[in-house]
Amino acid sequence: MSKKNSLLILLFIILLISPFLFGIINLSTKGEEEPKKISLILKTQSGDYFKNVRMGAEVAAQEFNVKVDFTSPSEENDIDAQIALVNAAIERKVDALILAPSDSNRLANVAEKAVSGNIPLLVIDSKLNSNKISSYIATDNVKAGEMAGKKLVSLCDVNSRVAIINFVDGATNNKDRENGLWSIISKYPQVKVVYMDYVEADSESASVLTKKLVLGDDKVNTIIALNYISSIGVAEAIDEIGFAGKVNVITFDNTPEEIEFLERNVIQATVTQSPFGMGYLAVKYAVLNLQGKKVSNYVDTGVVVIDRNNMYLPQNQKILFPFTQ
Repeated sequence: MSKKNSLLILLFIILLISPFLFGIINLSTKGEEEPKKISLILKTQSGDYFKNVRMGAEVAAQEFNVKVDFTSPSEENDIDAQIALVNAAIERKVDALILAPSDSNRLANVAEKAVSGNIPLLVIDSKLNSNKISSYIATDNVKAGEMAGKKLVSLCDVNSRVAIINFVDGATNNKDRENGLWSIISKYPQVKVVYMDYVEADSESASVLTKKLVLGDDKVNTIIALNYISSIGVAEAIDEIGFAGKVNVITFDNTPEEIEFLERNVIQATVTQSPFGMGYLAVKYAVLNLQGKKVSNYVDTGVVVIDRNNMYLPQNQKILFPFTQ
């Protein structure tokens, strides 16, 4: 048989069996769906709070076999950049959108644009002024402020001079905490609030302000910081000037720095949220929504006040170190 005839026979055999081969390939891939694409847009990806949100979301993504794309502005207060990220997610035709809005009003229109494009919208961490949200998963910040207030009152005496340090004037989370705090401390005349203001988006601003409040004419001896950035700055200043245990400090969240300061009595108590659980539940609920299952409109992810007396309890260790469980 000539070489030419052999090649013709081989080609004929390939053509004869190719439909069978393609049938095998189709059978092997049948039923394997492409993982759903979920966009999770955070306020920032720096800081331990949002890193814990991301860790929780990553655990859920692996468990439920979905692909989660994490994005955020480089600066937490860059609202325009976050709006642009939502538009980009819409253009990519993601299957679901999870948003931690930096502004409850300015993010509403673009978020509702996603819903109009049949992209389910879940909101975490902060409120969004929209009635088109599939599920809102967050801390009850009014309740968190109330719990912080009760702890503050328990530390105060008739000589207490209190400073309230907040972050981002007008942000709904911070305003809710502030309102919850005032609803408690306004009932106690021994709590003399001599200073309340907002600091910039860095711990150094809170540190400088703390030294001024404690060492200056205000003679502040109790400080409550209403978010993790200002909390770190307050604690660093108290530690630096050697006032640990002399000034009562109440903080928010559970960064590694705060936990260390709590162990050393620089911080007397910290109001701790569950960002890991927030990220996990957001992805889980997004998946359930895509499956056509009913999800809760609102989930309170909980808050607990942790101090040196209860920080080593097993249930609180899970909150302080969720990534080790």
